[in-house]
Amino acid sequence: MSSDLSLGRTVNRPLHRDNVVFLWVHATAGQWEEAFRYVPPIMAFTVGVVIASWLRRSAGPKAGQITILIEIGMLVLVAVLHNRLPDVAGTLGISMVAAVQTSIFTKVEGLPYSSVMITGNLRQAIEGVFAAISGGPKVGMFRRSGIFAGLVVLFGTGAAMGAFMTKQTPALALGIPVIVLLVVLLRCETERTMGRLP
Repeated sequence: MSSDLSLGRTVNRPLHRDNVVFLWVHATAGQWEEAFRYVPPIMAFTVGVVIASWLRRSAGPKAGQITILIEIGMLVLVAVLHNRLPDVAGTLGISMVAAVQTSIFTKVEGLPYSSVMITGNLRQAIEGVFAAISGGPKVGMFRRSGIFAGLVVLFGTGAAMGAFMTKQTPALALGIPVIVLLVVLLRCETERTMGRLP
């Protein structure tokens, strides 16, 4: 979920900042039909957050692996339904996947981060370098900045690959995140069997 997708006429941003803003702008202007267009993706995002919260509570340490399976299933479903119901499948499906992902995967090496938006990660990379250079607390700051800079690069790479695949072979574009998620799931399972994960 590394890029903002515009499927149909609704902006589908994983954290829905624009959907919320456009909802209020159109509602304030009395454009109720236009405002209502932004409600379904926000509701799908809400459902995704509720699912993630329930998973954390009920599945405990296995919530991450279960989440990856849910993401894979939802992306496959979106890919299948997108040809028949593009607005519904793309907007609602991706909104739910982004919500589940951002709600479960909240830390990298113990540091809070966002898996679905770049701004906070870029800010942390820059702040870490500034703190290390300006004489602030230096212990681990370059490593921390490197982690966040790496996330920014991966985010951009994912967005570029997604854009390229969507243009070249739209029917297979969601195959990349599914493959990446399968690799992550396999790695998690390997780490678990080696005793490094609960």
